Amino acid sequence: MAYDIEKSDAEWRAELTPAEFRVLRGATDEAPFTGEYTDTKEKGVYCCRACGAELFTSEEKFDSRCGWPSFYDPKDLDSVEVKQQRSLFGQEAPVVQCARCGSYLGELFTGEGFNTPTDKRYCINSLSLRLNPADGE
Repeated sequence: MAYDIEKSDAEWRAELTPAEFRVLRGATDEAPFTGEYTDTKEKGVYCCRACGAELFTSEEKFDSRCGWPSFYDPKDLDSVEVKQQRSLFGQEAPVVQCARCGSYLGELFTGEGFNTPTDKRYCINSLSLRLNPADGE
């Protein structure tokens, strides 16, 4: 699939830290309960750390106690894409990627019974995100 932003691995490596590259371009997850946004309550918009696309807002963020930032919906339905499933801890989970640059963000879980409007949990790596605080924050 072609993305609006296409770069070589060398270009991504030059722009991202080794940890960011490992998550965003290598599709690996950071360790649970280690990310800077896991427990953040600050208001704002969460953007793709690789390309800056707006992905999620603090309004859709909720505390799932899973060890990663969780959102029940993206900011816009076309800001992320959900792809093939992969096994995570013995559970199949669809992969979530940035629709603008194809960077790996995390996984999508459904039907877990959280008290959210969508019954979805976008389980996203902090290293995939950058929070742009709301005005006045």
